[in-house]
Amino acid sequence: MTDGTGPVSHDPIEQLRASLAEAASRLAAARARDEVLAELVQPKPVLGIARAARMAVRGRVWRLGVLLLAPDGGLYATGHVVRAERPARRSVLAASVAEHRAWQAAAVKGGIAEGETVDFDAPQVDLGELARAGASGPVVLDGGVVRVRWNPGQPGALAELGRYLDDRVGLLVDPPGGS
Repeated sequence: MTDGTGPVSHDPIEQLRASLAEAASRLAAARARDEVLAELVQPKPVLGIARAARMAVRGRVWRLGVLLLAPDGGLYATGHVVRAERPARRSVLAASVAEHRAWQAAAVKGGIAEGETVDFDAPQVDLGELARAGASGPVVLDGGVVRVRWNPGQPGALAELGRYLDDRVGLLVDPPGGS
């Protein structure tokens, strides 16, 4: 079956690849706001003294809810998200706040501009694994339909991935007023 542009695949993984490429193309054409994709690097201690972590830039992505989309169509599960900020001396009461501030400082230490939004600890969605095992990260193959688990805490919170992408891309391309 063709639509004039070539054969139409009924393979859900191939359809997913095409949907991801189309979404990336729409976002790039609209110059939608993107974010830094990074990896948190913990340097080895020197003479037994721990050194501060830094972030290594791995590319740019668009955040689409529980998914991150790279310009090449690569797909990642959203991990941690921080805004790059220089460290400031502040009294910290909670360990989680101190950890969050350390991540912000690690981003700046890695050369990421202050104010940039940084996504890290974002595992790549493996489409080969999805085809073999039926799941990779928040993406699942359910009865021949590719779906995304949009709420990790609820196993039944699944949405058809094509519609999910359309909705999320639409929000970045044409954000609602006031956002």
